[in-house]
Amino acid sequence: MSEESEVNRAVVTPARVVIALCLVAPFVAMLWVGSYAKIDPTFIGIPFFYWYQMLWVIISTALTMTAYKLWQRDQRARTSQGGGASK
Repeated sequence: MSEESEVNRAVVTPARVVIALCLVAPFVAMLWVGSYAKIDPTFIGIPFFYWYQMLWVIISTALTMTAYKLWQRDQRARTSQGGGASK
């Protein structure tokens, strides 16, 4: 019984902290509207408000992909240590 509770216990690792930051950063950036609610500087005639949001689409994709790859690596490491998810 105690062995089962040790396996299911959440462990905070540096990789998991980075994963959380990668997933939270786009939400913080988009919910903080005051930081990008302006027109200047424009980029090829597009106001800052619009191109900033479109830039975050690309950044969010990269951060989500990074988080996914880190999660895969973390799960492989846990499985190889014998502390992986039960089958």
